[in-house]
Amino acid sequence: MTLLTSYTVPGLHVEDHSTVVPLDWRDRTPGEGFTGERLSLFYRVICAPEHVHDDLPLLVFLQGGPGGAGPRPLDPSSDGWIAEAVRHFRIVLPDQRGTGRSSHVDGRVVAQMTGAEGSDYLKRFLADSIVRDFEHLRLTEFGGAKWTTLGQSYGGFLTLTYLSLFPEGIVASFTTGGIPHVPGNARELYEHTFPKMETKTKAFYERYPEDAERLAIIADRVANESTTLPNGDPLTVERLQTLGSSFGMKPSFERVHWILDGAFAAGDGSASESSRLTDRFLFDVMTATDSHPLYWPLQEFIYANGELDEPIDWAAAHVCAAMPQFATDSRPLMLTGEAVFPWMFSQERALLPFKSAVDQMMQSTDFGVIYRPDVLGRNEVPLQAAVYYDDMYVPSELSLDTLSRIGNSHAWVTNEFEHDGVHGDVVFRHLFDEALNRGDLAGLF
Repeated sequence: MTLLTSYTVPGLHVEDHSTVVPLDWRDRTPGEGFTGERLSLFYRVICAPEHVHDDLPLLVFLQGGPGGAGPRPLDPSSDGWIAEAVRHFRIVLPDQRGTGRSSHVDGRVVAQMTGAEGSDYLKRFLADSIVRDFEHLRLTEFGGAKWTTLGQSYGGFLTLTYLSLFPEGIVASFTTGGIPHVPGNARELYEHTFPKMETKTKAFYERYPEDAERLAIIADRVANESTTLPNGDPLTVERLQTLGSSFGMKPSFERVHWILDGAFAAGDGSASESSRLTDRFLFDVMTATDSHPLYWPLQEFIYANGELDEPIDWAAAHVCAAMPQFATDSRPLMLTGEAVFPWMFSQERALLPFKSAVDQMMQSTDFGVIYRPDVLGRNEVPLQAAVYYDDMYVPSELSLDTLSRIGNSHAWVTNEFEHDGVHGDVVFRHLFDEALNRGDLAGLF
């Protein structure tokens, strides 16, 4: 392994590593040498200080996203699953290609490419490439030792790709809020999630009725007056609606409520059509609606499996347009969730360089294979999935349908947690104990 440095944070021993992988995995095999353009793949290995010299089994964390870097723990309890996992495992935290300290992709990189070049390049940052990176890492840097996987959100999608392509590399898998519909497509997904977005918005207004008035006044204001966020992006009604993107997590209702609470400058800050919007409010909206550079450009393509029957063609936008309650002039204003729209690539400076490439991808039907239903059907790797019944991003009804057709899979269905439940101290411990008691981890402990 290429060790860059080692150090400690409170309660954790940390090693930073880097290796190289091919940009394009087509016609290449993980574990073998390769030529051509390379990417750096950065990963951390963490363990409890008392286990530094112990021969522990490996657990690799498959980060959510798309476009999400691995966790940067402050201590074992800062990301709840880590505190339990370091009791049993040596943990590998990769920065997926394009993120974190791996070869980084943002607008400056894509701006140097034509639309066709950018489209082909961005396709190299989806699950088929990410999983091959991890399998190459396992084979070349960890001596081919099998590992356990833990996939959060999009990491669950990656888990099914891993189980489809390289099940021989995995001892057992855990997923939290991340079982996609297989087979499935982006439009089907949004036909399930937009009604959930509406339900979440109504629940938000029931909890904080005054915020319906606040949002209506703000939406009318920005629709009729030019309003600019601190980074120069226009504040539009469409962007205001994306405040609902976090409504599938806790305590997002409270976070949005406090943003709106400080919106108006005059008097005691009560909602007022004549009061200007505060600078703090504009900053908070900018921050709350910002995202990692690859998150929106890749959002709909995480559902693209192999050769498509038809282009994705802005699936969320089409579903949203068919639901008049989400119109920008509808009141009360409905907020949108994890959904990408064409206007983002015209209004948001960070996304402008991606526009041509994403437009081309939206009309493409040629993608890598990420799921093999036949392989999943005869899967033998124990898969333990936490399915959140009220999940706004990954509908539980679709997850359970998928799991019904995956061999050796087990679902724990709960409404106690939202999509981010793994970050507490209960979910991973529950999954681990179930797998241990079932004998799925025999030979490891």
